[in-house]
Amino acid sequence: MNEKSLSGFEEIRHTADWALRVWAPDLSTLFTQAAQGMYRLEGVEIAPTPRVERQISVNGEDAESLLVAFLNELLYLQETERLAFDTFQCVIKDHSLDVKAQGGPINHLNKAIKAVTFHNLSIRTTSQGLETTLTFDV
Repeated sequence: MNEKSLSGFEEIRHTADWALRVWAPDLSTLFTQAAQGMYRLEGVEIAPTPRVERQISVNGEDAESLLVAFLNELLYLQETERLAFDTFQCVIKDHSLDVKAQGGPINHLNKAIKAVTFHNLSIRTTSQGLETTLTFDV
């Protein structure tokens, strides 16, 4: 982890799929970093205009299932509406996540991710906050 940055992401080597290590001081920021990292892996470029806003709500049994549901919902919007997002306001309560996402149409996409998996997924507490490793099916 980069000691100078309290939140961020980095691609890590994985045999068949793509993997991303994400860290943040809190759960809301972890979700934001995970989304931004996922888009970076895909090489997404968002058009500067028009700006769009979407309300995203997902439910899950725990933080890990909320994270997977959230990222898969972003992939669904990417596939069906050709939208991607760069600004997120996340509110997490019990077993639900509500997000106000802002972004725009996708100008360019290098390679699409098919899905976010639960493979070895665990959100861990560290001395800096939280950390997880996500595996993406491509």
